[in-house]
Amino acid sequence: MPAWTRSLTRLLRGAPRVVYHPEYRLPMTSVAARAGLDPRRAELTLDVLIQLGVLGEEDAMEPQRADWGDLARVHSAAWLEAITQPETLARIFAVEPWDVPSDAVLDSLRRATGGTVLAARIALANPGAVLNLFGGFHHARPDAGGGFCAINDTAVAVAQLRAEGFTAPVAILDLDAHAPDGLAACFAPASSSGPAPIPGPPTWIGSITGHAWSAPPHIDESLLPPGSGDDIYLRTLSSLLDRMPRAALTFVIAGGDVRAGDALGALALTEAGVRQRDQRVHDALAGAAAVWLPGGGYRHDAWRVLAGTALVLAGHGGLELRADADPLRSRFRRVSLRLGPDLDDLSLDASDLDEVLGPRRAEAPRFLGAYTRAAIELALDRFGMLDPVRRLGYHELRVELDRAALGDRFRLWALGGETEAEHLLAESVLARDTLGDEAVLFIHWLTLRHPLGAFRSGKPPLPGQDAPGLGLAREAGELHRRIAERLGLAGVVMRPAWLHVAVTAKERMHFHDPAVQGRMEALLRDTHGVPLTRVSQLAHDGKLTLNGEPWRWEPAPMVEWVKPRPRDRHREAEVAAASHFAVSAET
Repeated sequence: MPAWTRSLTRLLRGAPRVVYHPEYRLPMTSVAARAGLDPRRAELTLDVLIQLGVLGEEDAMEPQRADWGDLARVHSAAWLEAITQPETLARIFAVEPWDVPSDAVLDSLRRATGGTVLAARIALANPGAVLNLFGGFHHARPDAGGGFCAINDTAVAVAQLRAEGFTAPVAILDLDAHAPDGLAACFAPASSSGPAPIPGPPTWIGSITGHAWSAPPHIDESLLPPGSGDDIYLRTLSSLLDRMPRAALTFVIAGGDVRAGDALGALALTEAGVRQRDQRVHDALAGAAAVWLPGGGYRHDAWRVLAGTALVLAGHGGLELRADADPLRSRFRRVSLRLGPDLDDLSLDASDLDEVLGPRRAEAPRFLGAYTRAAIELALDRFGMLDPVRRLGYHELRVELDRAALGDRFRLWALGGETEAEHLLAESVLARDTLGDEAVLFIHWLTLRHPLGAFRSGKPPLPGQDAPGLGLAREAGELHRRIAERLGLAGVVMRPAWLHVAVTAKERMHFHDPAVQGRMEALLRDTHGVPLTRVSQLAHDGKLTLNGEPWRWEPAPMVEWVKPRPRDRHREAEVAAASHFAVSAET
């Protein structure tokens, strides 16, 4: 959508009031694989809103981090001290302590909490809905946490407003799939045991959950059975909205984990059903001051629910998201266009100052014949790939380019750790090549490493892996696609040496030979339930059988075409149907 069209759309329909900060991306590399929690959810939502034209790049409001005094209005001193430790945060986020750069993680959580406070102030100053793209940490108690919640941002926001003299009634509508146990503890009435309650009139809390819990009397709780679906949920919601009191400020935790297929939720709403949920709540609030928060969401595309919430709040509730929408790809395309054609010619070495510094030096070879080191550094920065690395504990990032036997080699180095040693974080060997009659970008080697990390206790690394990943595989894939486009190549090709590499890439790449693709689909089908680490090793070692005969993994070319083209899916399905895998009897 052209820029002028996006601007006109926002002018005519209005833009949602959105709070966001780049620190909303959680700096943990394994949380997506371990729990399905995509650290990119907020930024992907922002990307799709910009792409659709409902939000301009400068429209999102940036919050300050909540300070420790703000948090102390709700949380005990002992708990605030506890969450400064990686071990505590690791338990809350279901990861290993090595994957928790505690300072950076707390920066994210405090920034999100500050976002909820900012959203509340904006909503009160100019009544209506304000969406904070990270928050709704409803499991955090005054002196405990769990379920990805270390700080109760909603309670902190209410306590801060109360401390500033706000005395009007507050309501909380918790529509996350899980129980609001932390909210119940934070807003417990004065007569109950436990920490001192937040001052002011009682806060009404209404909830619809799919998980049984011992709801205290001050929670208006509706428990639904697993798989309830749209109709039952929406009828229950209508009843709850009828009981919800009118408040001067309402917090809505619009959990994405109610959607069917969520790894941790069980209510099984369709995407359209979740959109109806948000529309009914928005209509019921009728322009009153409201803060909307995303709560949980544990699908790889959980951003779709959050984007749908934003569309409802902006008056675009009928605008459907394409099934193949990919906000990360859209952002990389947008940034690539903004970089312009001069990126390939960007050079910042001393030759630009010949007249001042003396004779011209020999120009360094360009990566793939096009890119200088400065151009690559600029691209990595503009595509947002360096800041997540810094937040993992690395600094003094350095790009190195040279030649390898199979092509041009890129390396990213950085300092980090107690010894301040220099670590190799990323390495790739790329070349222009051909696949059939097409000119392609061939990835001969690619590794993304987090050497300050460690592997999960009791779980072996993936075959061929010497360090955990950086959590940037999707971004790396998009970067290679942009390089292929800029060089006028038809696609990106790699030859995965291991099954697990092909599985990781299969959302965007497929084997050029449909027979190989069909065999991989059959292999995944026949080994369902077996850990991928084990299957990949068995396949690499030749300890599987195909139709009774010994079989070893086939490192054949996988391709992602820049412009989509037909695949021989019929042939793939034929081969899959005729292929039957089993573990070799010798194993």
